[in-house]
Amino acid sequence: MGHGGIGHGNSSAGEPELTPAAALARRRATWILAAILVPLGLVTLVAMIVLWPSGDRSGLKLSNPYAVAQGVSMDTGTVQTVQQSGCTLGQALSQCTVAVTQPDTGGVTVQVAMNPDVMVSHGVKAGDRIRYLNLSRLQAPSAGAAAGPAAPSYVFVDFVRTVPILLLAGLYAVVVVAVARWRGLRALLGLGGAYAVLALFVLPGLVEGKPPLLLAVVGSTAIMMGVLYFAHGVSARTSTALLGTIFGLGVTALLAWWAVDAGNLTGVGSHDAASLVNLGGKLSISGTILCGLVIASLGALNDVTITQASAVWELYELAPRTSARSLFSSALRIGRDHIASTVYTVAFAYAGAALPVLLLVMLYDRPLLEALTGPELVEEVVRTLVGSIGLVLAIPLTTAVAVAVVKATGAARLAPVPAPEAAH
Repeated sequence: MGHGGIGHGNSSAGEPELTPAAALARRRATWILAAILVPLGLVTLVAMIVLWPSGDRSGLKLSNPYAVAQGVSMDTGTVQTVQQSGCTLGQALSQCTVAVTQPDTGGVTVQVAMNPDVMVSHGVKAGDRIRYLNLSRLQAPSAGAAAGPAAPSYVFVDFVRTVPILLLAGLYAVVVVAVARWRGLRALLGLGGAYAVLALFVLPGLVEGKPPLLLAVVGSTAIMMGVLYFAHGVSARTSTALLGTIFGLGVTALLAWWAVDAGNLTGVGSHDAASLVNLGGKLSISGTILCGLVIASLGALNDVTITQASAVWELYELAPRTSARSLFSSALRIGRDHIASTVYTVAFAYAGAALPVLLLVMLYDRPLLEALTGPELVEEVVRTLVGSIGLVLAIPLTTAVAVAVVKATGAARLAPVPAPEAAH
């Protein structure tokens, strides 16, 4: 008889049948999980309907940095050679570098003036594809114009990265599907659904001034329900991991709400946040930070809870007659190792993302505590601490729920061990 989706399909014809008590325990555990998760799912759905953004962006004053004036076009092309042109005495070479570029539309090559910052940090070489402003139609020579240094007709904007990024994404998808197979494919599709929730629900809701804490919790719960069940299947194991994830999510949301207020996280130290402040409308920067703190914890929470649930089931499969206390202790030992590695993962992930800021702070030569609580780093510090507390507390809860469920739906199916016959 099968495991009802909670095992790995290792049932066989010779497996003991469920006793009436075991069948009752299994049904009871299933109903308990359903009694918690089904209403939670309905509440999440209703909350999404109530909070769903209208799409109204009136009142926002946003100028598109990629928009161009009349008579100006944004063109692309391939760099043929790189040379210095128009340098004056005492001018650095990086300030007068041009990329001789073949436009994608054909025709003669053009000389694109390169950004000095790009030349210092990365540079440009033959074969690179670039995007540049075409100002030539605005610079038609007029009769009697005074002679002087000519402004560049073509100005570098950015590199065209479409091909390498698509290749990297394709390689990622191939590796995931090759190793995880059908489950990996479902995880990738679930990731697409998660980004859809962010793009269609969370981000427009923030723009319209919806309550950020509710947006974060409702959106994150919807994402986790969809991703976990779609990637791992509908089973008691997945439901257990989902319960642990939602618990950790709730802890993270409450801590984030407190930390944003107590820590006075305004976001004004960020250039992007400063741009958002000037938009007008109902957008709250501190609310955006709060929402980001919650969403940032989803990946780590999903990782630890599904791993803990799987660990409990695997330990049970190896020793199905282990007591609940011993099973919990063994699984929690695995969880403690996972806690240590995940905390490092979260911290280093944020440190890597903020590496340019860390370099600046180091060069400022400020006291360590002042630097960590300053506007440049405080958001990353709070994000690490809040996310880590949530995932650490989610592990023992997930383990306890998994042990209770597996003992009810799994170990209870075993037929009682017959007592040895008395010697005659």
